[in-house]
Amino acid sequence: MKAIIATLSLILFAVPAFAVDTTQTYNSGILVLLFVGFCALLIVAQLVPAVLTLFGMTKEAVKKSGRKTVSAKN
Repeated sequence: MKAIIATLSLILFAVPAFAVDTTQTYNSGILVLLFVGFCALLIVAQLVPAVLTLFGMTKEAVKKSGRKTVSAKN
């Protein structure tokens, strides 16, 4: 049993050795980063009003559903 545990532990410790080579670094230019940042800005700018509208619609739906009462007719 100790041999199995020792073998598994050696294999698990050796796994990071098979990781991707990190000698190459990110070398895209600043223009690529600016473009990605601009795209992210567009998405966030559209997301904020959408979330605010969703909260407003939810609040109105809760208000309207709270007003309705059912009365029993004999």
